[in-house]
Amino acid sequence: MLALPPLLRERSFRRYWSASTISMFGDQISGIALPLTAVLVLHATATQMGYLTALEWLPSLLFGLHLGVLVDRRGHRRMTMIAADLGRALVYGSIPVCFALNVLALPQLYSVMFAAGTLSVLFGVADGTLFVSVVPPDRYVDGQSLIYGSRALSFTGGPSVGGVLVQLLSAPVTVVCDALSYLGSAFFLARIRPGEPPTDGSAKGAVSAGVKFMIHDPIARSSLLAAAVINFFNLMFGALYMLYAVRVLHIQPGVLGVLLGIAAGGGIVGAAVTKPIAARIGIGWTFTLGCLLFSAPLIGWPLAGGPHALVLATLFLAELGCGFGVMMLDISIGAIFAAAIPDHLRSRVIGAFSAVNYGTRPLGAVLGGVLASQIGLRPALWIATVGGLAGFFLLLPTPIPRYRMPAVR
Repeated sequence: MLALPPLLRERSFRRYWSASTISMFGDQISGIALPLTAVLVLHATATQMGYLTALEWLPSLLFGLHLGVLVDRRGHRRMTMIAADLGRALVYGSIPVCFALNVLALPQLYSVMFAAGTLSVLFGVADGTLFVSVVPPDRYVDGQSLIYGSRALSFTGGPSVGGVLVQLLSAPVTVVCDALSYLGSAFFLARIRPGEPPTDGSAKGAVSAGVKFMIHDPIARSSLLAAAVINFFNLMFGALYMLYAVRVLHIQPGVLGVLLGIAAGGGIVGAAVTKPIAARIGIGWTFTLGCLLFSAPLIGWPLAGGPHALVLATLFLAELGCGFGVMMLDISIGAIFAAAIPDHLRSRVIGAFSAVNYGTRPLGAVLGGVLASQIGLRPALWIATVGGLAGFFLLLPTPIPRYRMPAVR
């Protein structure tokens, strides 16, 4: 019988983890269902898919800084996250309703993606502070491993369930699962009462404080540069791969969902081994290698060709390796930021990081759509996947590879 991890024996963290886990599973289902709603129901073009993906991430660029200031000033991070969850449940729930009324259109999908993206930014800038409120400093890596272990499991189950539900129920109806998951997240967050760090009501330099920290701190600056480059190219890829799989490789939605779900087992392995890897080579090198292992395997997508079985095998290996790498990347950078960012600046720094890091995503998504419409889906995917490797090489001369978690007194 497996022993329960120590953090999951603590009620506050267990409920926080449960909220995250439920929401992540819903996100992975809609991650299949929403693009397929655009592709199969609304017959979106490559350019329109680029716009749709961009609108999910545009709020990070527009609102990340200011929402970070708002949360640091006002506090009430847990209540902010609950409100964001309820708002996302409402906007995603509008998709199956409008589909049932036969009034669903691309402009509505655009609006839903933008509104949900804005609420996700609000949730994210509050979440970093809530994490350090329920996890002691000597367990930051453990906490991140558990959260991202759930994310890896959601990558396994979510796409598989989503792909099958799309074939059985239709893509718009499947989106209701994500709406319900946000209600589940809000329920568990409402049942914890962690002691949050004090707010910072100072108005002087409030908006720029997070930006200044990112610029002057070499660890934050280096990680931001690498992550922004990787995300720019990854969203070029993200805007196109579903369209490419369905229209060029002729893969059925159910098959695609199951393939992505099974291949996401690489993420489960990555989440399980990141802590021992970090203990052996250091958290900085773990993050650096995670950037490489996240980006490099995706080259398998534009490489895929030949018999259908070979195509599926190539995509499976690409997603398996990518899932392993992204867990190393996310767990390590989450632990680094939990340790390196001062509590009184945390939401503003996360907001600044999101504005730049996630702000590159809509640019990448739009460029991906435009490139695909001009030069074709496969050549655009080559640019997206090879370009993503630049993030790894940018990290090598920085202090990041040598960074180690500070000793806890």
